[in-house]
Amino acid sequence: MQSQRTINKSEIEKFQAMAEEWWDPLGKFKPLHMLNPTRLNYIVDQVCVEFDRDNRKKDPFSGLRILDIGCGGGLLTEPMYRLGAEVVGVDAADRNIQVAKIHAEKSGFIMDYRVGTTSSLVEDRERFDVILNMEVIEHVSEPTLYARECFELLRPGGLMICSTINRNLKSFLMLIIGAEYILRWLPKGTHEWNKFIKPEELEMMFEQSNLINIDKKGFVFNPISWDWSISNSDLSVNYVVACKRNT
Repeated sequence: MQSQRTINKSEIEKFQAMAEEWWDPLGKFKPLHMLNPTRLNYIVDQVCVEFDRDNRKKDPFSGLRILDIGCGGGLLTEPMYRLGAEVVGVDAADRNIQVAKIHAEKSGFIMDYRVGTTSSLVEDRERFDVILNMEVIEHVSEPTLYARECFELLRPGGLMICSTINRNLKSFLMLIIGAEYILRWLPKGTHEWNKFIKPEELEMMFEQSNLINIDKKGFVFNPISWDWSISNSDLSVNYVVACKRNT
């Protein structure tokens, strides 16, 4: 069987415990609900550019096979489905998948949700046009191996979008001290600062996996307007990298 070394059991247990709250915008996943429109805007823009799609048309992602890895309750998986994609949502936590399936059924969506990992998908020889790798890589045990498995899951010409968290004093103060201990937006222990990844480290990881980095942006939270925006220059905390597989 394909190696499962990327799985971090303690991380899975954390998200299993919170699974029922995925679709509660005021619950433990409130920060993701707040960030989700900004993430979605970036994803749609990148996919439309790379695959020459017009998001003003009906089902602009029709014909694209998209993987949402570490999909949780489906906060990004469902929008991809509504845009017309053939989307597969995969998560190592079975309770997350149960919640995602129930929510999709209530919405009248027939969706492909699976309990699994990048390793199991590679073993099954799955291939995708787009991989959404959003706020996942900082939770895996071996990110370099994980990146290589993502490369193997992309079709030639495929696009991967990966968002994660920078590792510096600012991210420690904002996401560990601020979000977990002061504001209590997240349960204590949700993040481990030493697993955060600097942008240059992530880009090097992708290059070593034969992926070509094509774009990077920051996701910046404004505490005054209480919303998120995309920044060309501020990658100090949350950021996203888009990369491609050419061959």
